[in-house]
Amino acid sequence: MTNRVRLRAKLVARGDLRYTPAGVAVLHTGLSYGGAVVEAGIERQLSFELEAVAMGDLAKRLDRQALGTEMDIDGFLAPRSLGSRSLRLHITEFTAI
Repeated sequence: MTNRVRLRAKLVARGDLRYTPAGVAVLHTGLSYGGAVVEAGIERQLSFELEAVAMGDLAKRLDRQALGTEMDIDGFLAPRSLGSRSLRLHITEFTAI
């Protein structure tokens, strides 16, 4: 099965860069999307925010981006924690626009 998300969004919140006990960088962020999509031939306007997380060298790169930066983001969805039904976007790549 495929679990892939591609999104153009703005960086609207950023936590502190932290490290796991194994020394892996982790950065929790907030993203904002606003735009139109076509569904069943009808244009639909969407506006929402979502939580995201980046790890490793990607987290360090993302930590240097200014709030308000628009980005093309690739990632996947995963539960916020073991047993949780709430989802969070895990960023695997981004390009600042």
